[in-house]
Amino acid sequence: MSDTGSGLRHVEHVMGTVFSFDIRDRPTPAVRHALAEAVRHLHHVDAVFSTYRHDSHISRLGRGEIRLKDCPPEVGEVLSLCARATRDSDGWFSAAPAGSLDPSGLVKGWATEAASRILHEAGAFDTCVNGGGDLQLRGRPGPGTPWRIGIAHPLRPGALVTVVTAADGLAVATSGTAERGAHIIDPHTGTPTAPFASLTLVGPRLTPTDTYATAAFARGDGAREWIEALDGYEALAVLPDGREWRTRGFHHYGS
Repeated sequence: MSDTGSGLRHVEHVMGTVFSFDIRDRPTPAVRHALAEAVRHLHHVDAVFSTYRHDSHISRLGRGEIRLKDCPPEVGEVLSLCARATRDSDGWFSAAPAGSLDPSGLVKGWATEAASRILHEAGAFDTCVNGGGDLQLRGRPGPGTPWRIGIAHPLRPGALVTVVTAADGLAVATSGTAERGAHIIDPHTGTPTAPFASLTLVGPRLTPTDTYATAAFARGDGAREWIEALDGYEALAVLPDGREWRTRGFHHYGS
């Protein structure tokens, strides 16, 4: 944790990725306590939901060793949100994309949004919580200044494809192949798919924004039309050959 004099910044390695906290509010004891609580929450989520941990509740549930009633209540909440995302996406999002229970496509965004909410409830109103490249934004970084989020170009290392200008309450989620290769699963075939090099979605909250970005990426053809029909969401996609497309309203957030 570092004190910038007018705020706090913190980086935490958890859930197999890097979470960063940029808090622009005065670092009161309540805000410092909330940051510590948010970090503890992320580690708790990892212990409950990691599919890489043999003893996690989600791993044991998937193997049939325990039942849902034996799990912490947040497992039921996450699986309910996954079911909703599956319905909303016409089956292009799944909590079992390769045939076994794995709600990871929702958990990171959900955990990031929850960490942001913990800070907000403690009086930190101007914050950016970044969970492995997916961001929940609140307030502003300074008086009259919006958040500006650089979106890495998936095919040109060190370059940006755009800069997203976002205000209070918005979320930014990117699905792509640059960091982890073709890791997004087509739930209809159970195999990895890579119709895009990256797809960035801007929306009102990170939990649905992240799941919709994953679903749109898996959908491939038809993703643009599907996103255009969603209320409050805009997207930028980079295709493997370098071509790009943007939904009609994306210009409100980026070039």
